[in-house]
Amino acid sequence: MFTGIIETVGRVMRIEPDGALTRLRIEAPAAVPGVRLGDSVAINGACLTVTGIEGETLCFDAVQETLDITALGGLAADAKVNVERAMRADGRLDGHIVQGHVDATGTVRVLEREGDDVRLFIACGEEITNVLVPKGSVAIDGVSLTVVSVAEDGFDVALIPHTLAETNLGERKPGDRVNLEADVLGKYVLRYLERLLPYTTRDRTDA
Repeated sequence: MFTGIIETVGRVMRIEPDGALTRLRIEAPAAVPGVRLGDSVAINGACLTVTGIEGETLCFDAVQETLDITALGGLAADAKVNVERAMRADGRLDGHIVQGHVDATGTVRVLEREGDDVRLFIACGEEITNVLVPKGSVAIDGVSLTVVSVAEDGFDVALIPHTLAETNLGERKPGDRVNLEADVLGKYVLRYLERLLPYTTRDRTDA
């Protein structure tokens, strides 16, 4: 489990295909202390397992499905990635509950800057927009953000200077693919309603 509060921005050192797996080597000096083999670390919001520690570099093995359904498959050497270690049980939940399970990917539509007012507009499908609400939470590339407005084909968030300085979102360009994870509470509510409504409709028909 994660919070969406990025600890550091790492750098992709190498991407090494190895049969059915692809090894990602990510330089992240600030995230290495305390990390052990087998720990979970979120890379751009996708939960990965640490399979190697080499000095200031963390290694992860990703299966093809992970690369296909997340934006990790589009990474290249020297790319900057958001890094967050799993939340401690006695830690402070400053963002929101982020599982590191990417629901879908979206595409950066535009990054608008007007002084300190920076808006990031994301195009995505209804599997994301159906569970978003204004002032609710969403994770973009692992960053916990507050939704400003929602449309059928996307949504927008406001980025404060701190977020721009401490994550890779400030470097996003139109067309960039990003990982999206909706608030887990919203997903459970939607799932509950999907199960409830058919019975409600049937009861009213029978009556």
